[in-house]
Amino acid sequence: MAIALVNGRVFTGEQWLVDQAVVIEGEKIISICPTNNLPAGINQKIDLGGQRLIPGLIDTQVNGGGGALFNDAPTVETLRTMGAAHRKFGTTGFYPTLISDDLSVVTAAIAAVKSAVEQKVPGVLGVHLEGPFLNPERKGVHDASKFKIIDEAAFELLTSLNEGKTLITIAPELTTPKMISRFVKAGVVVAAGHSAANYEQTKTALAAGLSSFTHLFNAMTPLTSREPGMVGAALENTNSWCGIIVDGFHVHPSTLKIAHQAKTKGQLILVTDAMPSVGADDKNFMLNGELIRCEDGKLSTASGTLAGSDLDMLAAVKNTVELVGIELDEAIRMASTYPAVMMGEMQLGAIKVGYTASMILIDENFTLIRSWINGSEAH
Repeated sequence: MAIALVNGRVFTGEQWLVDQAVVIEGEKIISICPTNNLPAGINQKIDLGGQRLIPGLIDTQVNGGGGALFNDAPTVETLRTMGAAHRKFGTTGFYPTLISDDLSVVTAAIAAVKSAVEQKVPGVLGVHLEGPFLNPERKGVHDASKFKIIDEAAFELLTSLNEGKTLITIAPELTTPKMISRFVKAGVVVAAGHSAANYEQTKTALAAGLSSFTHLFNAMTPLTSREPGMVGAALENTNSWCGIIVDGFHVHPSTLKIAHQAKTKGQLILVTDAMPSVGADDKNFMLNGELIRCEDGKLSTASGTLAGSDLDMLAAVKNTVELVGIELDEAIRMASTYPAVMMGEMQLGAIKVGYTASMILIDENFTLIRSWINGSEAH
């Protein structure tokens, strides 16, 4: 059944189109054509009311949503709950993120994601394992008692997902360049985070295949005058990606503006680091036996340590435009096109013929009106 989406302002990921229809059939976009010259066989027309049709947003760091935390219950049902919560805010693809935990929980999380991808749970693209191979010096809200060193058993576990993509966040100074290269050759995207690596150690890891930095500036060595640190290496490198949390709490907007000016275009991506509070009535929750409170949109422990965010992807795009001053087109790409490229999802992140029909319709206030995931309208 072919469906034509008409009367919208279409952002392809490269340019805005008017008086153009987007035709989808099954899971794919089969045509982008003048509205007055639709192909034969259209079964349904959907009037977009002049609103913005943009690529679906892809979040590579989602710890929870809808009151559910992936660590608490690494099951397919939790992934359904998280996906339903986040697609209300424009996320059509996400990588459920497991923060540092016992390897038995990591095993369960990978199994849940495998089942979710096989069952085509809307939005689930793979898994992000943020730990437990991290440095206690930069632990953030992670439980350092769970931290481990990567050994052969860990390598086998972290490369065991054969459905969807795997992203891992590690402290590169606590493993070897050879191990990083092995992960990359196995198809795993390797990110650095919660790390005390200096500039030279980070450059060595980049040469070995490290390609991403988890929540740039947070839980890593800073850029200083004599030691560029991990932040300096990340901004200097032209081929790596940097995730940023634009919630107004994790990083000052002016610091983000400087990062955007310094980093190669196309290599800065928006992430939420979202916790169970997103899409939930009760914004407070438990993490590692400690109450996390949400006050004025900021999630933190009793001691003031940031504990993820209450951010959603559409809010991240809006904040990027309004707080950081980045143009709308680029902010959209930072939330769709660029994370798709980072993760090797070459048929997502744009509205183009042959691409998967994952798109969202938003108004001028960045509010979701409708969305489609893999060609089906999402509710």
